[in-house]
Amino acid sequence: MKALAIAATGMSAQQTNLEVIANNIANMNTTSFKRARAEFTDLLYQTDRLQGVPNRGGEDVVPEGARLGLGVRTAAIRNLHSQGSMSHTDNPLDVAIDGRGWFQISGPDGEALYTRAGAFNKNDEGRLVTIDGYTVEPAIIFPIETVKVSINDSGEVYAKVDGEMEPRLLGQLTLASFANDAGLEPVGNNLFRETSASGNPVDGVAGDPGFGVINQGYLESSNVDPVKEITELITAQRGYEMNSKVIKAADDMAGTVTNGIR
Repeated sequence: MKALAIAATGMSAQQTNLEVIANNIANMNTTSFKRARAEFTDLLYQTDRLQGVPNRGGEDVVPEGARLGLGVRTAAIRNLHSQGSMSHTDNPLDVAIDGRGWFQISGPDGEALYTRAGAFNKNDEGRLVTIDGYTVEPAIIFPIETVKVSINDSGEVYAKVDGEMEPRLLGQLTLASFANDAGLEPVGNNLFRETSASGNPVDGVAGDPGFGVINQGYLESSNVDPVKEITELITAQRGYEMNSKVIKAADDMAGTVTNGIR
């Protein structure tokens, strides 16, 4: 009975949907986390009667025919790169991008990675790094005598050095943008990797056309909406239960046939 296999694909799809929702909820407080959404497509169809051909010679064509769907499959898990809200902090090294763009990070083995999480810090050498110790590119090094850090909307980093009257320009935070942000590969730790689907990065400066501006003392919050996730969680649960009932009904019907034969 095909209903068993069809309903099984529905249960598998809802299980994937539940796992995606669970990951969204788990990361609702993760800095700059982008919620994901499972996308599904129907499977191949079995044709029992073809439409558009005559039923018999000389008759009119069959208008619709009979095609039986064979279930559902997961087509994609899409990361939704909508803007998260701005959360104010007291850390002068916290920066958030309001608009499009990605901070450029030098990952393990010098690999180019990208992030929206601007929770930066200084390492033992005074270099600007992520909370995992990866270097922010282009490299910015703070003098040991730095007493105040200022970062303007375009990403210029200034340090007020003890004993100097004027702030010292240390460098410029540049941004990268992609034709298809959803094509970036998430690698964990709030980092993403370029892929052929995302396209090549285009470098720019905050405030330029196509790029957002940088806000010092802010972090971009997750774009997860808890109320929406709970609603989708209930929908996924109901879908799973309904498919399980289809399996039970199909099993009961098959049992009726078996008992009748006996």
